[in-house]
Amino acid sequence: MIKLYTALVFLPLLGAVLAGLFGRILGDRGSQAVTLIGITTSALLSVYVFFDVTGNNNPVVVDLFTWIESDSFEVSWALRVDQLTAVMLMVVCVVSAVVHWYSVGYMSHDKAIPRFMSYLSLFTFAMLMLVTADNFLQMFFGWEGVGLCSYLLIGFWYDRPSANAAAIKAFLVNRVGDFGFALGIMAIFFTFNSVEFDVVFAAAPEMAGKTFMFLGQEWDILTTITMLLFVGAMGKSAQLGLHTWLPDAMEGPTPVSALIHAATMVTAGVFMLARCSYLFEYAPFTLEVVTVIGATTAFVAATIGLVQNDIKRVIAYSTMSQLGYMFFAIGVSAYPAAIFHLLTHAFFKALLFLGAGSVIHAMSDEQDMRNMGGIYKLIPGTYLMMWIGSLALAGVPLFAGYYSKDMIIEVAFASGSGVGTYAFTMGILAALMTAFYSWRLLFMTFHGPARADEKVMAHVHESPKVMMLPLLVLALGAIFAGWFWAGDMIGDGRVAFWGESIFIQPANHIFENAHHVSAWVKYSPTALGAIGILLAWWFYIKNPNIPKAIATMHREAHLFLLNKWYFDELYDLIFVNPAKRLGHFLWKFGDGKIIDGLGPDGISRLVLNITRRAQTLQSGYVYHYAFAMMLGVAGFVSWFVFGLGG
Repeated sequence: MIKLYTALVFLPLLGAVLAGLFGRILGDRGSQAVTLIGITTSALLSVYVFFDVTGNNNPVVVDLFTWIESDSFEVSWALRVDQLTAVMLMVVCVVSAVVHWYSVGYMSHDKAIPRFMSYLSLFTFAMLMLVTADNFLQMFFGWEGVGLCSYLLIGFWYDRPSANAAAIKAFLVNRVGDFGFALGIMAIFFTFNSVEFDVVFAAAPEMAGKTFMFLGQEWDILTTITMLLFVGAMGKSAQLGLHTWLPDAMEGPTPVSALIHAATMVTAGVFMLARCSYLFEYAPFTLEVVTVIGATTAFVAATIGLVQNDIKRVIAYSTMSQLGYMFFAIGVSAYPAAIFHLLTHAFFKALLFLGAGSVIHAMSDEQDMRNMGGIYKLIPGTYLMMWIGSLALAGVPLFAGYYSKDMIIEVAFASGSGVGTYAFTMGILAALMTAFYSWRLLFMTFHGPARADEKVMAHVHESPKVMMLPLLVLALGAIFAGWFWAGDMIGDGRVAFWGESIFIQPANHIFENAHHVSAWVKYSPTALGAIGILLAWWFYIKNPNIPKAIATMHREAHLFLLNKWYFDELYDLIFVNPAKRLGHFLWKFGDGKIIDGLGPDGISRLVLNITRRAQTLQSGYVYHYAFAMMLGVAGFVSWFVFGLGG
């Protein structure tokens, strides 16, 4: 079994190394082959591990070697495979394998296929390191690894200035969150004298309610630690405040959007909070903050998604909104519901992203939905896949999103708290908007008159099988994953399924309460979703002039949403522009005038000035030299007389 777990995690790394270092020797096909073999094998192994660990309650910890040993500080490199990890392994490996296969077709004309495939596999390895970590330091290694790989993948087309800017933005915004995560890990070590999960989690109850002094005030230790960890999760999972990198990251190739921004990297924050449930359950204030931030994120992202015109950006804001659902589920201690939604979301959101890639491929790289329309008969397979993904996203009954998203809304209501009621309200409003913008995307992209020019329309064609078969795999997950696992993950078998990988206070009966909420609570998300779909049909099929009329009538509100609540402009005003001005001042005044002016440049100018003055003495006239000699003799005599006299 040790070899099985080791192969599962390290085969993508082997593929990345071979394609990255020997891509010129292997060629495009060879690089695709080594990465595909590695990730496909890992995907098959992850499915086996999932059923073995969850079905047989067989969690394991595989110690590989001692990673760091310094005095009394010792950290092992180990693979922790419990129920929570098993779910993440299957999600990461299966979606990554599908994206790898899809990329064979989508990137077939790219000039750097070995590099792309290497980056994909390296990202997968970093994500596997994150989810199999047995301690906080190992998790941080994977955490930073996926951050680095996302930078490389978003900026893959480095000859595009927009891609470079998006990659840098993603890297910098994530560093803000990562700084909080790093401080949290340091605080954990300082408090518990260990970074091992088992040691820290076992000691957490003893630290509940304990405080420390800082700036003359008492602060709760576990609240401080969990807030720092949450800041890290906010960056990776694009929660409100640290979300501005996510839509810009659409500059990367579409397979990157599906892998990073649907199923893997953006869910790292959700996984981390679920892993640390043993800490968060003793920090109720932090859970309230998580609930409010998550619910607000779900609502704000949905409002922005209503008016976006780039097909990938609509889906990106949908991702941000769904991550908000996962966070407020964690905030009300419904960790299993959050991870279950993570699982179902991975299938239908990756399906939507790859389906959008198929549309872009068919439309000669066009991404603006205003330049599409009238193509559903030309690409019927892609059209069907996008419908399945949208049905699951909108939470239509019998599709995967219905089981997971509705449960999150129900547990928010069942929590009975003020923040829970706020989350419930934001959740059902976001459900209405989600259905609306999902069908807005479908109607603008596939229906109505063709708005592309004749040359583009003449080349609209269905994607090749190597791109369509991965979509079919994801579609099966988007249809069946909900009812297949709902009973185990969030139903009566929940306790047995998750084992000890997730901790909820024994007095918390939120799932039992959720199953007994009023009928109107259960049916409201579905009803509002139906209203959203009908509104989209009315606006974009029945009366297509209505959207333009509303945008004109409420121009300020439309611009407010179109410009994403002006978060980027606000950050430019508060952080970016002052930083630029400070940098310019330090460059010109601090470095130029003070350091260089008084340092190397000042000394050189002084030497040159003295030299120029000395030059004037070399006049060529004998009487000048005689006068200088007389001054010299007078000086020596004066020094001799007065010097000796002193």
